[in-house]
Amino acid sequence: MTPLKRHRFIPFLLLFACLMLSLSSGAQRRRRNPASGRDTLNVDTTLVDTLSVDTVAPKKKQPLDAPVVYEANDSIVFTEGGYAHLYGDGKVNYEKIELTSAVITMNMDSSTVYARGVPDSVGVETGTPIFKDGETPYESKIMRYNFKTKKGFINNIVTQQGEGYVTSEESKKGAGDELYLRRGKYTTCDQHDHPHFYLKLSMAKVRPKKNVVFGPAQLVVEDVPLPIAVPFGFFPFNSSYSSGFIMPTYGDEMNRGFYLRDGGYYFAISDRMDLKLLGEIFTKGSWGLSAQSNYNKRYKYSGNFNASYLVTKTGEKNMPDYSVTKDFKLSWSHRQDAKASPNSSFSANVNFATSSYDRRSISSLYDPNQYSNNTKTSSVSYSRNFPEIGLNLSSTFNLSQNTKDSSINVTLPDLNISLNRIYPFKRKNAAGDERWYEKISFQYTGHLTNSINTKDNLILKQGISKWNNGMQHNIPVSATFTLFKYFNVVPSFNYTERWYTRKIEQSYDPNAAGNVKRDTINGFSRVYDYRMGIQVNTKLYGMYKPWKKLFGDKIEAIRHVVTPSVSVNYAPDFGASRYGYYKTYQYTDENGEVRTVEYSPFAGQAFSPPGKGKSESFTFSLDNNVEMKVKTANDSIKKVSLIDQLSARLTYNAAAETRPWSDLSMDLRLKLTKSYTFSMNTTFATYGYKFDENGNVVDNDRTEWSYGRFGRFKGYSGSFSYTLNNDTWKKWFGPKDDSNSGKDKNKGNENEALEQYDDENTDGEEEDKSGLRKTEAAAIDPDGYMAFKMPWSLSLSYSYSISEDRSKEINKKTMRYPYAVSHSLNVSGNIKLGSRWNINCSSGYDFNTKEMSMTTVNISRDLHCFNMSCGLVFGPFTSYNFSIRAASNLLTDALKWDQRSNTGSSVTWY
Repeated sequence: MTPLKRHRFIPFLLLFACLMLSLSSGAQRRRRNPASGRDTLNVDTTLVDTLSVDTVAPKKKQPLDAPVVYEANDSIVFTEGGYAHLYGDGKVNYEKIELTSAVITMNMDSSTVYARGVPDSVGVETGTPIFKDGETPYESKIMRYNFKTKKGFINNIVTQQGEGYVTSEESKKGAGDELYLRRGKYTTCDQHDHPHFYLKLSMAKVRPKKNVVFGPAQLVVEDVPLPIAVPFGFFPFNSSYSSGFIMPTYGDEMNRGFYLRDGGYYFAISDRMDLKLLGEIFTKGSWGLSAQSNYNKRYKYSGNFNASYLVTKTGEKNMPDYSVTKDFKLSWSHRQDAKASPNSSFSANVNFATSSYDRRSISSLYDPNQYSNNTKTSSVSYSRNFPEIGLNLSSTFNLSQNTKDSSINVTLPDLNISLNRIYPFKRKNAAGDERWYEKISFQYTGHLTNSINTKDNLILKQGISKWNNGMQHNIPVSATFTLFKYFNVVPSFNYTERWYTRKIEQSYDPNAAGNVKRDTINGFSRVYDYRMGIQVNTKLYGMYKPWKKLFGDKIEAIRHVVTPSVSVNYAPDFGASRYGYYKTYQYTDENGEVRTVEYSPFAGQAFSPPGKGKSESFTFSLDNNVEMKVKTANDSIKKVSLIDQLSARLTYNAAAETRPWSDLSMDLRLKLTKSYTFSMNTTFATYGYKFDENGNVVDNDRTEWSYGRFGRFKGYSGSFSYTLNNDTWKKWFGPKDDSNSGKDKNKGNENEALEQYDDENTDGEEEDKSGLRKTEAAAIDPDGYMAFKMPWSLSLSYSYSISEDRSKEINKKTMRYPYAVSHSLNVSGNIKLGSRWNINCSSGYDFNTKEMSMTTVNISRDLHCFNMSCGLVFGPFTSYNFSIRAASNLLTDALKWDQRSNTGSSVTWY
């Protein structure tokens, strides 16, 4: 064969080989599926195995777990291919899933839906899809969703999670309700379409009502990207009561450096109790720990507990100014519900801290009221009643602390026992008139106390012998009789007994402090005294009808009630030697004269011993009350108090050898308005002054009356306070419009709808529970204009005191000291400039020193998504602070900027 023929034969061989391979592969496919290429008319059905036919039959589509319910307002159009088109507010429901949109296209076979909005006449898209799975809604512009797989693709999604909103241009919804976002935003601004600030998220995963985890993010404020970015982030969204981490706050303090504080963990222990553990750390070594707990059992009790521990390091190590201080604070508040136990109660209010705690804690450094407060008080009390026997028990634990000098006063316990009044001679089955001896009654009160006054660092080192304790019993016996129908006669007898656990004997010792040697003798001692007396009082009524030609016909009558009272009291001289309540010792002074010093071994203890000297006192008192009855506009009778009380009291002791008269005490009470009552209590000295042999002013034994003068005015103090606001100002100075016509006018104006306020000028804005601001319709005044409203208040407090000024020279002619007036004025106010601005201020002025007291000014501004505040303090603790931070509780400690003055020194103002 020639070469040319061989070359022509090779292509035919390749074509034949390809043909055979294709036939072979087709046969193999037919063998794998013998029924696929056969004509059903040529198949003998009797030769086909039923098992083989069943195994190769196509699978049926699985139905949905529940029916799909759909509706539309305009129309529903069905087309071939299993499609249903819903127009006009369409709605599709499947199990807990709900989808609403202006246009919805649903495939009946594949269980998929497609939803979108429609543009209105001005091009604004309306009826955009709102998808709701359970309680979580999603807003978008375009949505595709598969009911069977529960997956979908959403364009321009908007969903609220916690306090914020999550938006994204593209997002996918997973079967587990999670969302995968790309090019998203997170903001707490309710204007989520164009927020004032947001975090620009490159990618994120959202688990509704649980958390958001995102990748690189950048902060954008007013559409301006800031050079603030984070590589990743996490936002928790847990609406249920659960445990979790607490993000710390950050800042700086000049003496301790930068800090992270108030960060820790929250333990949701149970529905009745929680626990919050917090910590703080400074870059210069200071640190602190705190534990806070709240507890509440319904209808039983509630309270909170707080414990803090601080370690403060200032200065540089190994330097003279380096110091380390350790402080702690305990606070506990407990309240018992009144329904828990009708016969017993328990309450606690504990506030204890070391003397330097408030000067070290950041939370109190910038609070001038807390920083300047030097007194802390604590009390724990328990009371128990036994109504069947009339016995009452109450016990308290009291603690008073002065942080200025670190002194502390503790009383543990302070027990009071009281027995209700008992009529021992009253008949159980009385018949006829009450007999005179049945009116005799007695009571019992007991008081047990145990206290100590020491320094706070020595309280745990003091033994029981250093405590001051004792018990006092008091039994008053009295009865009330009527004499001659108009006089009340009240005889009385009072017995008092004191128990002491030690007494202090004194003797002269020239080597002892103050030349007095004191020996403490431990042991039980009993001291008693008694007194008896009788009181007679009555009431005198006087009526006066004013002359109508002079006073008019509105005054019906004036009534004057006079209540005179005379009482006689007797008590023996318990300073006599037979009682042993007072002792003496003698010493020789530097002039060789023998001096005798009298003292009581029980002086300076919990209860004072009985007084010295015999008492035969006569007490005279006179009480006055003046009232007036007037006619009102509707001819009804109204009672008006002219003088609510005007009383005077004076005592004469017939057993006293010198100065038997007491000072004259007077009381005045006037009801000026319904809300204010003027009260005055003062004293007029009975005895005047004189010069002794050394030219010093001393008390005289002669009365002022003997000189032809009234008693010497000793002084008076009082205070007055009033609050002015919009309502009181309108009441005092506003126009007197007819109330009915004003109401009708307002009703008519309210029906005329106005536009809502502009955001900047709205006074009717409120916040709902979610923290979003709501806007109300503008109010209208009676003239039809938009009502002007600027809430404000101004509180004035004026205190004054009048007393003798003994620092100045006495008037030798009248023998009277000049009077000094001390008065001060405190002012505090609040004003709201619109709905966003709020200004608070407080100050005071001392007219004697002519100095301003501590002045504080706080200005705050609501910036919608942020809050701005500025505080100024003038006075002894001059300082300033400025803060702007996110309004959301979730971001308030993360998005903020604080600037404040150094707490170690005052600010120098220019």
